Amino acid sequence: MKPFHGTRQKIRDEIESLPAERSFGSGWASGVLGIVLSLGGLLLVISMCTPGHLLTAPQLTPFKVGPWFKLGVYLLIVAGFMSSATSLALRQAKILGTTGIALALLATVIGQSITNANASTPLPIYFGLDWFALNVLLTGLIFVPIERIFPRQPTQPIFRDEWREDVFYVLVSSLMIQALAFLPLTPGKLIGTLTPLEATRRWVADLPLFIQVPAIMLGADFFQYWGHRAFHHFPWLWRFHAVHHSAQRMDWMSGARMHFLEILLMRSITAIPMFALGFTPLAIEIYVMLAYLYTTLIHANVGWRLPWVDQLLVTPQFHHWHHGAEKEAIDVNFAIHFPIFDRLFGTHYLPGKKWPESYGIEGHPVPKGYWAQLIYPFRRK
Repeated sequence: MKPFHGTRQKIRDEIESLPAERSFGSGWASGVLGIVLSLGGLLLVISMCTPGHLLTAPQLTPFKVGPWFKLGVYLLIVAGFMSSATSLALRQAKILGTTGIALALLATVIGQSITNANASTPLPIYFGLDWFALNVLLTGLIFVPIERIFPRQPTQPIFRDEWREDVFYVLVSSLMIQALAFLPLTPGKLIGTLTPLEATRRWVADLPLFIQVPAIMLGADFFQYWGHRAFHHFPWLWRFHAVHHSAQRMDWMSGARMHFLEILLMRSITAIPMFALGFTPLAIEIYVMLAYLYTTLIHANVGWRLPWVDQLLVTPQFHHWHHGAEKEAIDVNFAIHFPIFDRLFGTHYLPGKKWPESYGIEGHPVPKGYWAQLIYPFRRK
């Protein structure tokens, strides 16, 4: 165990090395990128090889049948290997490059069983390991460059404090995607069968997707506004939501920090009414994907001010004020998509060019670490 712990510590120290040790040509960026790409390829290969597709999200299954997905995974592993080899050549400390190459080789060895695994019968349950890999890879490749080019806090490193905890939050929510995304489906359908507005439900279901999705965004944001406000108003709910507000740095990963039960409650608050009103599961799934990307954006460390857009849509500056530690930032800006709800109900706050000076909760009562935060709402004050 000690050799493994020592290696893990060396990798962590290298990833979190000082800015002077990350300069261009040092091999740090290529080493980190190599690990990320190789690890993403490894997780995708494992999800593809698991019997019964236990680690595969059903939404991704159609894409995995054809050759293009396998080619993409192959290219991902090759890119991870090449990037890691570059780091190995450039960097004095070889741990990043060696780790990335080892992960790429392991993915290659495991990948030999993909063909046989695809013939297995899918199981009735699954854990979205592939969803996690694609989630981190795609959002990271989108938002890390944006945060580097348009930073709100230029000195904030990519791997800031508690980044590992937030990656773990993404992992847990991805592995439990079945429960988090589809548990509201059954009660939503049940409520729908009890409603006398069956004709309305059929009319809604027949609407084209380009109308259903914006309508879901508007309706879900209304229910989410009041659900979000309730999490701030009631002390027993606030203890769950405080986990989300415990982040003292804002970036593309900080939005993932949410207690498991809060995710389930908020998904139910928004999804159940949408199912009951007759919106199709496909339209709701599209909305969930768009909402995830949108939530990632408004938490990101970007300094964009969008004075015209922020009249109609929630912007990073608008939502950063919701997370601000200042007195004027308390209990404001609850909407996730449309600030009109905050304007209508008296909780809108956007003071011109000003941004919050700090983030988090006064006194920082929420402990650090995923497991400590998981039990925090149940602890006595």
